[in-house]
Amino acid sequence: MGDIMKKFLLVCFLIIFIPYLIVTIFVKDDYEKQVKFYIVTNQKIRVYRDKTKKIDSLPLEDYVSHVLAGEMPVNFDIEALKAQAVAARTYAVRKMNLRKEKQYDVVDTVSDQVYLDDETLKKNWGKEYEEKINKIKSAVIQTKGQYLTYNDEIITAFFFSTSSGKTENSEEVFVKALPYLTSVDSSWDSISPVYHDSKTFTLKDFYNKLNLNYSPTLVYKVTEKSEAGSVKQITINNKEFTGKEVRQKLNLRSTYFSITKKDTNITINTKGFGHGVGMSQYGAEAMAQNGKKYDEILKYYYQGVEIKKI
Repeated sequence: MGDIMKKFLLVCFLIIFIPYLIVTIFVKDDYEKQVKFYIVTNQKIRVYRDKTKKIDSLPLEDYVSHVLAGEMPVNFDIEALKAQAVAARTYAVRKMNLRKEKQYDVVDTVSDQVYLDDETLKKNWGKEYEEKINKIKSAVIQTKGQYLTYNDEIITAFFFSTSSGKTENSEEVFVKALPYLTSVDSSWDSISPVYHDSKTFTLKDFYNKLNLNYSPTLVYKVTEKSEAGSVKQITINNKEFTGKEVRQKLNLRSTYFSITKKDTNITINTKGFGHGVGMSQYGAEAMAQNGKKYDEILKYYYQGVEIKKI
């Protein structure tokens, strides 16, 4: 009886202990990761509404759908829309992590990402609402939970409308150098309807906007350019400006500009639209039209990143 009892106890021990060991060694780490990401992503994102001054709380994927509607033309290729969905989700998740202790995570304007609610979309799209929102939701569903990392850290997923032919190094626009936000060729952006732009000012208006004293003679010199060819520093009638200052004061589409004076008029020609860092939206569309998938687009504009899924 003693041997039988010992064998029985040994079998019971193995039946109980081995599954426990498997769960402890192989499952625990994955479970802890799931819990960690659950806290980050399944929380509702808090959106500050600029017009109403209220805070809306909604599921992350719903937010991404409405950002996609506000940030990229719906008629774009589905692969470009999917790339934008991942970039928007990445941006949002990073903000959610950074602003845990704040009242809200993101603002519904270009300060963060443009968010358009259903009421606005139904008004804007009318009878096309169902068709367009379904296309957007398809892009979001097909990339559900996907976000971008570099060295296992969530990236700052900057994006913009149209490059001047090359994207910008992050440190030349936002000071901080980020290894995944480096200048890449994007010459196919020429498909964009806002690739070229031109604005004309009277000489008086030009000087007023730049807070310069009037002079019939205009003397200017670009003293520094970015790798992409945008104006970083320029001297106008002995006063120094950054390209960003000139863009803001004259309401230009980009810092890739040239100045021409004719009689008492000043014409400024620009290339591109936006800050130029990260993913070019029209560049993404051009790549998609040429058969590139959303992951290829993302890994081109965000160098060295990985796409992870929650």
